[in-house]
Amino acid sequence: MSRVIVIGAGAAGMMAAIAAADQGAQVVLVEKMDQPGRKLRITGKGRCNLTNTAPLKDFLSHIGPDGRWMRNCFAQFFNTQLMDFFEQRNVPLVEERGHRVYPRSGKSLDIFLALINDLEQRPNVEIHKNCAVKSLTDDRHGVRLQDGSSLRADAVIIATGGLSYPTTGSTGIGYRLALEAGHTVLPQVPSLVSLSCKEPIPADLVGFVLKNVRLSVTHTDGKKIFDEMGEMTFDNKAIDGPLVLSASRLVSRMLNNGETLLAHIDLKPALTTETLDHRLINDLNANGNRLFHDALRLWLPAEVIPLALDRLHIEYYKRLHQINGAERKRLLNFLKNVEFTLCGTGDYNTAVVTQGGVDTKEVNPKTMVSRLVPGLYFAGEVLNLDADTGGYNLQIAFSTGFAAGRAAALQPSAS
Repeated sequence: MSRVIVIGAGAAGMMAAIAAADQGAQVVLVEKMDQPGRKLRITGKGRCNLTNTAPLKDFLSHIGPDGRWMRNCFAQFFNTQLMDFFEQRNVPLVEERGHRVYPRSGKSLDIFLALINDLEQRPNVEIHKNCAVKSLTDDRHGVRLQDGSSLRADAVIIATGGLSYPTTGSTGIGYRLALEAGHTVLPQVPSLVSLSCKEPIPADLVGFVLKNVRLSVTHTDGKKIFDEMGEMTFDNKAIDGPLVLSASRLVSRMLNNGETLLAHIDLKPALTTETLDHRLINDLNANGNRLFHDALRLWLPAEVIPLALDRLHIEYYKRLHQINGAERKRLLNFLKNVEFTLCGTGDYNTAVVTQGGVDTKEVNPKTMVSRLVPGLYFAGEVLNLDADTGGYNLQIAFSTGFAAGRAAALQPSAS
């Protein structure tokens, strides 16, 4: 019977342990925190969007830097297999908007309990809590622990996560272990994270949700990087929400490298500029005696009006019949292009995932085994794989964990 050590009891690590145990391996699951699955229990704001039912081709398009690398892994364990896995463990699931899959209860705790209960019932699985790994052994067939002791195995799976949500135990140790083993580790930046703005954001806007708007992000020369419709919100010094998180995956590295980018918000994406201009002319004529600050409610939610007044530089008490052509054009431009200068991102305390990690060119895409070190495997966020919001990242964690665990269990004995 082979012996497998799994470092990290998150989504990838727990799935790796289950897959290895299913193959008859003796599994030691090592977790530095006092409880496994801390990040899993808070994911999706506590609801746990565990996968997405998008077809494979579409699913792969949401993964960077090269989603095609996941093909072999998904061929073994993809969204339907993951859904079956949890439903067989008495966790009913439900599909919601955007093909996102959640536990029907709306509680991520149910996903965690299904995994941990499975592991705790297996006689061939040991779970070591409060057990921090210091390094791999020199021959890479074991780990040295912070307390000075060592554990030996035929295979070691590094499933330590990234740097996101460090309070859950994600400290990036997996990157150090990979480097010490001779692997290339690509620089990390926060991803699926808020984007910091140079311009002030009025207090009325903080926490307000803009729905059905278009967000685009461009270089200062106008070259477009991101352009999608959806919803977004505002923080004290940043833009946030689903649209912004999706944009951050494409721009986080640029911003963290010191580049300046521009965010453009189209508040009326369903109307062309010409159509909206005609509507403005009609509204101005029909409401000529209304005061400008009051009439802004014709076109904007109340929460956006302070920002409009600050940007438009139109007299507060001016009546609409006094609005000249240049002022109307400024209003038109505001409705179609509210601009913010982006100068950074939120940190790892708020980032959903980490971008960067172990170079996948040095990892077998079918088994997750290192191409450089026999018996060493990788799973989950420690790899240089990240995806959009929508269940894609957790599916990567579960699938790579499954593939690594199954392959590691078949690793020839080191003895």
